Amino acid sequence: MNFGQFELHPTLLQSTQKLGYKECTPIQEAAIPLALEGKDISGLAQTGTGKTAAFLVPLIDRVLRSMEATALHTKAVESSAAMASATDEAAPKNGLVQASSETAEIKSGPLSLRLFDHWTHGDRVLVLVPTRELAEQVSEAFQSLKGESSLSAAVLYGGMAYEPQKERLQAGAEFVIGTPGRIIDLYKSHDFNPKRVRAVVFDEADRMFDMGFKDDMRFLLQRIPRERQFLVFSATLNFEVQYIAYEFEANPVELNLSKDEVKAENVADEILHIGHDEKPRVLLSILKRQSPEQCIIFSNFKHNVPRLAQFLSSNGFAAVGISSLLTQAQRNRVLEQFKTQSGRNILVATDLAARGLDIKGVDLVINYDLPDDAENYVHRIGRTGRAEEQGAAVSLVGDRDVEALQRIETYLKSPLKVGWIEEGELVEKFEPFPQDRDLRDKRSRMPTQPFPGAGRGGNGKGRDSSRRSTQRGARPPRAGSDREAAEGGSYERSPRARGPRRDGTHHEASSAGGAPVTGAGQHSRGTSSPPRSDARRSDRRNRQRDTLTQRGSSGEAQKSKDNNQQRKGQSYRAKSRSSSHRHAAKSASSSKDGSIISKITGAIRSLFR
Repeated sequence: MNFGQFELHPTLLQSTQKLGYKECTPIQEAAIPLALEGKDISGLAQTGTGKTAAFLVPLIDRVLRSMEATALHTKAVESSAAMASATDEAAPKNGLVQASSETAEIKSGPLSLRLFDHWTHGDRVLVLVPTRELAEQVSEAFQSLKGESSLSAAVLYGGMAYEPQKERLQAGAEFVIGTPGRIIDLYKSHDFNPKRVRAVVFDEADRMFDMGFKDDMRFLLQRIPRERQFLVFSATLNFEVQYIAYEFEANPVELNLSKDEVKAENVADEILHIGHDEKPRVLLSILKRQSPEQCIIFSNFKHNVPRLAQFLSSNGFAAVGISSLLTQAQRNRVLEQFKTQSGRNILVATDLAARGLDIKGVDLVINYDLPDDAENYVHRIGRTGRAEEQGAAVSLVGDRDVEALQRIETYLKSPLKVGWIEEGELVEKFEPFPQDRDLRDKRSRMPTQPFPGAGRGGNGKGRDSSRRSTQRGARPPRAGSDREAAEGGSYERSPRARGPRRDGTHHEASSAGGAPVTGAGQHSRGTSSPPRSDARRSDRRNRQRDTLTQRGSSGEAQKSKDNNQQRKGQSYRAKSRSSSHRHAAKSASSSKDGSIISKITGAIRSLFR
């Protein structure tokens, strides 16, 4: 079946033709007719089979037709009201009858099932995805399919500013595409109204459960009207998704198009049994042998991504890395570089890029580490061989990947093909794999102080020696000092309160210029501050006097405590000396008794000789 047989809206049909959509994939052929009729769908299909278009095409068609029907109804009512005001008072009733008849004609046509009931400005279609990258990808597909229509979309996800996203919502975007967390945040700030959602889509629903979005999905579904269209799509089966669908009164038509084959048929995957230390060398050898146009290398560890990218770049293979260590702006920039094939034709990634990303031209996927989750293996190798193109996948299996390999083969219900690489194909000379120390050395060689004095203190505003020596008094205000900020003065510091001398007198505080200040005075470090009132000065003197009194009393208490400890020590030493004398007396007595016994023993022996 081709897209022309669906009787799509003219604008949408023109967009599909420009994009080269001709024959439908199995999931598109099964899902689009049902979705156009407003039915709930639970679609299960392999990766790379066009699930995004399977829900965007029918929803765009329904929204376009509903907006046109609403516009015609509004226009009919306005024209009838205008005619009524020009004739007689009974005409408004006739005008409403005419408008109702035109609306009834629209709704009774052959495509009437595609209309949302009473679509108004502010109604929305909500598309939920698990990752930010997938949200951007769905948004790009939407922009391509909407063509020249007036439809708009608001893309909402974390890591970006709130205000631009709020402005898109307030502008009345018909499609809202985003991650559950950010959408819930905007709901709590009263910027997103779930009561206006007319259709909800869960893309990669099983991944959302794996990432802990189950409670967020329930939170949103509890606030979305039950009279909405419910669509859920995934590449792997998850019974919890089905349970939630039935729990919230959805009645989805189940479309399972991946019963026989879990992984894509047009991806030739194999494994290489090697030692863990041999992986860097074999990785270079595979890239040299395959010469891919675009390649994705997956690693289990985000801290390993920059090392792999540096290792490949130092050996002549331009590579970029993407992981959760990057900010959202950096991730977008990396993906854009990789998609445009600007010389960086190797992408090193974690499972962040394993779900849903549709990058054209990827002809090789390499698993540097086998994933712990068997389902992620299917999603990883599904980044190649998309849209009925041929792809290849190679997995490096070391001694640490044996258990993961067993789980994958159990999930696939078949062993993976074992490949090999010839001895002559192995590279001989290459730069070694960088370690953590190498990365630290590289970072330490980078300039970290763009101007003098940019040391500790953050934002390049650290102190320097000249400031400490010549600008001692120019101390900046403390962070969060609301009082100083309100008054507009500089930071003033009270003199350090010191305890009384032994002779009962008190220390004097010195100012910056060396002039002594009394204990109740204030010492300014910086520019002069506004004069203070007498009442405030009196309060300050009283507080300082109380502080000195408390410290003096605490000093006396400490002195009494020291005296008690000293007396206890003297008593202990006296007891120790008496104990030593008694021990010496006992030793002398025992030695005397021993000498008498020895004399008696000698006399007895002399008698028996």
